[in-house]
Amino acid sequence: MADWDAALADWLKPFVEKLGHRKRREMCPLYVAGLIGPGERKSIEPMAARIAPDRYDRLHHFISDGIWDREPIEKELAWKADRLIGGSDAFLVIDDTSLLKKGEHSVGVAPQYASMLGKQANCQTLVSLTLARDEVPIAVGLRLFLPESWTSDPLRMARAGVPEAFRRPRSKPEIALAEIDRLTAAGVRFGAVLADAGYGLSASFRQGLSARGLAWAVGVPKHQKIYPAGVSLIFPVAGRGRPRKNQIPNQLSVAAETMLAKAKWKKVTWRRGVKGPLRARFAALRIRIADGPAQRILDKGQQHLPGEEAWLIGEWRSSGERKYYLSNLPADANLKTLATAIKARWVCEQAHQQMKEELGLDHFEGRSWQGLHRHALMTMIAYAFLQQQRLRQAKREKKNPSGTAATGPAGGPARRHQDALAKANL
Repeated sequence: MADWDAALADWLKPFVEKLGHRKRREMCPLYVAGLIGPGERKSIEPMAARIAPDRYDRLHHFISDGIWDREPIEKELAWKADRLIGGSDAFLVIDDTSLLKKGEHSVGVAPQYASMLGKQANCQTLVSLTLARDEVPIAVGLRLFLPESWTSDPLRMARAGVPEAFRRPRSKPEIALAEIDRLTAAGVRFGAVLADAGYGLSASFRQGLSARGLAWAVGVPKHQKIYPAGVSLIFPVAGRGRPRKNQIPNQLSVAAETMLAKAKWKKVTWRRGVKGPLRARFAALRIRIADGPAQRILDKGQQHLPGEEAWLIGEWRSSGERKYYLSNLPADANLKTLATAIKARWVCEQAHQQMKEELGLDHFEGRSWQGLHRHALMTMIAYAFLQQQRLRQAKREKKNPSGTAATGPAGGPARRHQDALAKANL
């Protein structure tokens, strides 16, 4: 326990130094220790009862009302995450995670798609950014998405303390791009951005990544329109009247599933799991994405012109389900490289699950914008600490195979966290 406490204090030292006031410097370690320690419920009241019964008011004030800036703390988290797993072989995974809620007063809560359930539910939705390398994830960003029922009600946002800068409608892809800018400005290194079809179907998101000089691989719906790589623009011959002023493609766009219908599918193994090799069938073609300016094309009405050249990738799972992806990875990338990048995205779901089940990400009971984001930040700091301990232990065990693992607080998330990581073959 002494070693564990010392390790946590050392991890938190640079965060604590940025909080200024002595009382805030005391509350931050208590809050993080409460998240990591034993106990099923990680909202403020039960945590305070376990670790500091006489400090409930201070803990509540620290998270909900205290005057301190998240930005320096977030920069420190980004820097630590980069030191642990950042690099050209790391991925930045964009996704969202839902926090189920009752009532209608908690900031951002509304009936909306809950990714964890795969259906509509009353919940809050956080846009998440996870840095991952070698199947090790570290959460580096969680930002609340406000649905239209909130952005159309200024009084409701004011009551929840939503800052003026965040009261206008913002899509999830727009939030994600802003967070990517924040992380790159903080010096976080990664080789490519990954996202599911919820983000990949947004042309502005894909184009925003390319404009920033970033490599990316994103899911798309099967009906995403695609042009062959060899498409070219021509002036149509006018049967009568004036010559045409606008060029059109010499081939029509088709759906992604149609483009790959006759492709050659190959079985690819992207990594080994605890139950053996993980594999599926994949196919890939170089194409042009139909996301250029809209223009009338022959008798087809308004159609998007050819845009960026990219990879169209198909995944044919053992269940028979097919999934489709776009990527601007280099034209000489092989099929295994493409498949490995695509499948690396799933590690973020493990991070979401562990932060909820072990650290209480979804246990916050306050209603304010500030309180929710501060709780999420403390949860990410706690999760990053556990990942640091796991990586250090793995390094020690590699040097000394007979060594025993440090478990942290008896029965707490540290032990369960290591067990979960081992089961996931991380």
